[in-house]
Amino acid sequence: MQKLVLGILAHVDAGKTTLSEGLLYLSGKIGRLGRVDKKDAYLDTYELERARGITIFSKQALFEIGETQITLLDTPGHVDFSAEMERTLQVLDYAILVISGADGVQGHTKTLWRLLDMYQIPVFLFVNKMDQSGTDKDKLMKELKKQLDDGSIEFGQVETDDFYDQLAMREEIMMETFLETGDIETSQIKRAVTERRVFPCFFGSALKLEGVEPLMQGIVKYALIPAYPAEFGAKLFKIARDEQGNRLTYMKLTGGKLKVKDVLTNSIWEEKVNQIRIYSGQKFEAVNEIGAGSVCAVTGLSQTRPGDGLGLEQASDPPVLEPVLSYQIILPEGCDPRVMLPKLRQIEEEEPELHIAWDEQLQEIQAQIMGEVQIEILQSLIQSRFGVEVAFDAGRIVYKETIVNVVEGVGHFEPLRHYAEVHLLLTPGEPGSGLQFEAECSEDVLGKSWQRLILSHLEEKAHKGVLTGSGITDLKITLVSGRAHNKHTEGGDFREAAYRAVRQGLKEAKSILLEPFYAFQLELPVKMVGRAMTDIEKMQGTCELSQTNGEMAVLVGSAPVITLRNYQKEVVAYSKGLGRLFCSLKGYAPCHNGSEVIESIGYDPERDTENPTGSVFCAHGAGFLVDWDAVKDYMHVESYLQKKDDLSGETAQIQASYTEEKWISLDEIDQIINSTFYANQGKKSAWKRRKTALESYYEPVPSVNRQKETQEEYLLVDGYNIIHAWPELKELVDDNMDGARMKLLDTLSNYQGIRKCQIIIVFDAYRVQGHLEEVIDYHTIHMVYTREAQTADQYIEKFAHDHQKNYNITVATSDGLQQLIIRGAGCALLSARELKVEIEGANERINHEYQEIQGRDRNYLIDALSPEAKQQLEELIKKRK
Repeated sequence: MQKLVLGILAHVDAGKTTLSEGLLYLSGKIGRLGRVDKKDAYLDTYELERARGITIFSKQALFEIGETQITLLDTPGHVDFSAEMERTLQVLDYAILVISGADGVQGHTKTLWRLLDMYQIPVFLFVNKMDQSGTDKDKLMKELKKQLDDGSIEFGQVETDDFYDQLAMREEIMMETFLETGDIETSQIKRAVTERRVFPCFFGSALKLEGVEPLMQGIVKYALIPAYPAEFGAKLFKIARDEQGNRLTYMKLTGGKLKVKDVLTNSIWEEKVNQIRIYSGQKFEAVNEIGAGSVCAVTGLSQTRPGDGLGLEQASDPPVLEPVLSYQIILPEGCDPRVMLPKLRQIEEEEPELHIAWDEQLQEIQAQIMGEVQIEILQSLIQSRFGVEVAFDAGRIVYKETIVNVVEGVGHFEPLRHYAEVHLLLTPGEPGSGLQFEAECSEDVLGKSWQRLILSHLEEKAHKGVLTGSGITDLKITLVSGRAHNKHTEGGDFREAAYRAVRQGLKEAKSILLEPFYAFQLELPVKMVGRAMTDIEKMQGTCELSQTNGEMAVLVGSAPVITLRNYQKEVVAYSKGLGRLFCSLKGYAPCHNGSEVIESIGYDPERDTENPTGSVFCAHGAGFLVDWDAVKDYMHVESYLQKKDDLSGETAQIQASYTEEKWISLDEIDQIINSTFYANQGKKSAWKRRKTALESYYEPVPSVNRQKETQEEYLLVDGYNIIHAWPELKELVDDNMDGARMKLLDTLSNYQGIRKCQIIIVFDAYRVQGHLEEVIDYHTIHMVYTREAQTADQYIEKFAHDHQKNYNITVATSDGLQQLIIRGAGCALLSARELKVEIEGANERINHEYQEIQGRDRNYLIDALSPEAKQQLEELIKKRK
């Protein structure tokens, strides 16, 4: 039998549950129609839902239409439970979006439409309550096309010219078919619906079963049944518990089969399936095996999370809709919060719109939720499940933070026998993009396993901003550089360094505070519009008049959650019960009173010991702390942004002959020694101050530039360092490392012909097991592959140390630590940028000289002869001819 997973979504009170009852009744699944107002609806299985008359938890029902088995997933319509609805979207093949014919497209309907578009789910539209007076089908169709999509087409009366005209306008292939045959094939319509080019619309009244049968037939006729692979795959979308407390993991199989006692894993955990349940309403059937396309609940899994992927499936992105209100959970006297916290975690697993947090400093439990309706539901759940009556405080807004400029964050963690340094590029993201993590770091700089570890550490932590300690968002964090120690680096070192890099970058960046905004739709009498617009302006919101129909008007706009959250009560009061306010979360935007909020919260990032902004360095066997603003003065790896700026900026021409630079001054020598050898003596040992080098040994002498004695010149090049530093070579690395290497060799070979020095380019081969040191002549230069366990740095340092007295040696590298060592060996240095500029300058000089030679006038012997001699020569030539 063919299988289809169908979700049903709607704005609250649009008649979603009533339509579900109609589908189940007409399919023969239930014998009589239940009603929400009579508290006997088939899918309202919880007492809370029956009491409130709203859907709180997503449920499923199975029914059949012909040869198609449909799994219907009913989702909550109230905005406070939107996260429950959103996680269900991940497993849908198609969706039914229910719209009230009396109210039209409402605020939350647009939110649902954006989510359906984001998850790319094909949609059937059902316009309900068409039996009510004042509903106008033509007017509603125009609204659907304008507010949702122009592909919204009525399918109630098919096979008319107008119907085919509208379909033909949606796709070129359908247009060609219609012009040739006057008809459009069903298979073409199916494809257009699946590709979200066409959205079939049906009109009716679910309460009176009008239009429900055409909707069912339309779904079967125009929905493509998915094809699934043979290999196992499953998408997890919900965690729940049955009446006995058994943990249930709801999933949809997207490939293969699943049997009882099968072992499931996601590479982190591995657990066995104890039971497979197929739910329909409140009841379930236990089966031994299910196939792809089925939705089931599984027992025996204790570490699963909504959004996890198994087998072929990848984990889902975090939900778009997030809690915007935070409340303290007030426990009764004698109730230990540390005992209560694990119990609340159970509910958090089941409720995606609920975030439970323990504030260690305040010793209190905080709950982040979507809206105030959720408070009553939570209180009831906690009371019924754990027998504890809890209360909530007045609540506050969940703020967030982001940055507006690009910065490089540096974190260093080096207590004794530990070592890690991490460089992160923090880039502002698009509004609503959340946090994104990626790596753009060469494996020659930092191994792939270390890079993966750093990214996993970054993803697992909830990072705090530096203005109010709120979570950060709309930010891209890119790993660009780092360093590990072969002996002393452990996994936890990179965790500490990565967290400190984020904090250091946030301190250095320009941060802004964000607050949540509601998108609203306000319906009220026309004479109240002026009052409402004034109120919204005072609330720092914006609005516009959407429509009027005589006595009533509709305002749409957005405003901060903190100013709009209690406005519904005011609307009811001044409109005498005629006004209605519908709100849905629009997203986060800059806070309208950011400085006031920051001052009132009083967060001090320097005193947040769990999220340090500084780094730990080591000198003479002891670690010491460095404040965030001085970290870059101590870092071991060259700054990524500085290197990038250096390469792209204009630089001065470097002289062709290598001469020793100005001798380092005596004051600089004293400064270096005092900041290293005497760094740990502290203030109490000031009386032991040594004499300066000037006082001890030297008479003042003027600083001079000295030309080295004529010696054979050697240029040593760190191959992979240069390849990753030159943009034109770095672009080749991902596709063809050999190509990048050969291009560098050709460039240096040409340069050697100009410079007439010995050039040695060194490449790492230390990872190649059993590799011996290999020297290869390439045209006029020498190429060295290091032996096993020897890096290019080590080879260059050894060559410089052994031969610096015999040769005039220059080393080309941008490795900061290696530059210090080479300088200490008495050799000259070229950074990657400087080498590039020097080569380009040498090429320009040769081209210029060549052009001068080409343009120079040639001298001929005949030009030097007198006119008489020329005439005699011409006569002589004529005689010979």
